[in-house]
Amino acid sequence: MEWFSHFWESLTWDKIALGVGLFILSFSISIGAIAFVMVKIPENYFSSHYERDFLPNSPFFVRWGAVILKNLLGVILIIIGIILSLPGVPGQGLLTILLGLIMLDIPGKRPLEAKIIQRPTILNTINNLRAKYNKPPLVLD
Repeated sequence: MEWFSHFWESLTWDKIALGVGLFILSFSISIGAIAFVMVKIPENYFSSHYERDFLPNSPFFVRWGAVILKNLLGVILIIIGIILSLPGVPGQGLLTILLGLIMLDIPGKRPLEAKIIQRPTILNTINNLRAKYNKPPLVLD
């Protein structure tokens, strides 16, 4: 319990402002990244007919380096999304998890993506965002 009293004694308005500022910055970056990806993906991305090929004309080492970085970013986004999905933590948890799944190259991710994207509130939110940028709505199977 001593750590708790030490925490309260060391808490200042500067630290609170820094924490709030970092939260607002990370929340804004998260929302911006999610919006950017959801607008840029092809409308048939979640269809079973969509063919995925990441950096098709790149040299082998460039392609695999990018794949590794993309997968690491996907794992980080999924972890952040899980944290944002906890009660009391504000943020777009499911959309962040979806963004992380999109980044991952793992077998069996399609049903998980479909389960998330088929939620009416998520699909409507994404399609409304796409409509603002004159993009067609997402096509699902």
